[in-house]
Amino acid sequence: MSLLPLRPAPAAGPEMVSLGEVMLRLDPGEERIHTTRTFRAWEGGGEYNVARGLRRVFGLRTAIATAIVDNPVGHLLEDLLLQGGVDQRYVRWVPFDGIGKRARVGLNFTERGFGVRSAVGVSDRGHSAASLMAPGDVDWDRVFDEDGVRWLHTGGIFAGLSNGTAALAREGMEAARRYGAIVSFDLNFRPSLWADHGGPVAAQRVNRGLAGLVDVMIGNEEDYTSALGFSVEGTTESYADLDPQAYRTMLEQVRAAYPNARVLAATLRTATTASRNDWSAVALAADAFAVATQRHDLDILDRIGGGDSFASGLVYGLLTGDDLRRAVELGAAHGALAMTTPGDTSTATLAEVERVARGGSARVVR
Repeated sequence: MSLLPLRPAPAAGPEMVSLGEVMLRLDPGEERIHTTRTFRAWEGGGEYNVARGLRRVFGLRTAIATAIVDNPVGHLLEDLLLQGGVDQRYVRWVPFDGIGKRARVGLNFTERGFGVRSAVGVSDRGHSAASLMAPGDVDWDRVFDEDGVRWLHTGGIFAGLSNGTAALAREGMEAARRYGAIVSFDLNFRPSLWADHGGPVAAQRVNRGLAGLVDVMIGNEEDYTSALGFSVEGTTESYADLDPQAYRTMLEQVRAAYPNARVLAATLRTATTASRNDWSAVALAADAFAVATQRHDLDILDRIGGGDSFASGLVYGLLTGDDLRRAVELGAAHGALAMTTPGDTSTATLAEVERVARGGSARVVR
């Protein structure tokens, strides 16, 4: 039995679109945000990172639906998006008012962390162009009917930006379901996004309101609790060491509450230090339950984007086969590889992901 009722891939144009904000990530490298004098600029965003991974690593045609300010900073972001290969046909360009009072490009200052010093993210994204998006800003009939897109990905970060973005996410998800496209949603709970408008109570209200429209639900072990109110029974001392059946029980409870969800997946991470994590993942679909290889003491260079890379590997596996174990292994392997390089987005190759998913060693490749 097929895990997902997939539409045929379009002959041309994107087969998957992500709805979300793309920010400039300013990275101080080995320095600290408050002491550095130089930053390296990357592009990044929870929903976008999935589209970029699917394009650059897995070779699928993908697009981003977002809004960007029409000024030199916005065009720097555009240039980074061009390098990532993600189609920009659904980008809404917003006029610049001269100082960014009405709309601007969001910034994300990110320290990678090391050892006992945690990774740190400081967002500067108020009044960003994407956060001002609202229903009607994306032509969903064009996306799903004219262009034949068969997969929509969005998540709790975009839905948490404003009431307008939450409503736009709902509009897009409802349109995808009308046209028979698959909807994936990464819960991605971020306390800082909700601190000024309702906190965890508001986050659960919004995410629960969207969850019934989801075919593929993704999150880490804490997202299911913070965003939906479900939890894993047992100690949280080490998520990766818990009995996988505890996660199966939780995911079955989520599916019972949201029966449209055909596939549910969770990444499992224990941060022993910022540069050494335990890492694994689980997934549930119909009667199948899959557990990815448990990687203890995984060396981490930059953990930001590991969950997004898991999501893109999982989506690729679901698009290209009906083996749940393969899909979750590809996701976990891609997430592990993404955390070995700097930046939000992955620089892995499909061959590398498949080798790691098969249990390949880190011996030199000649």
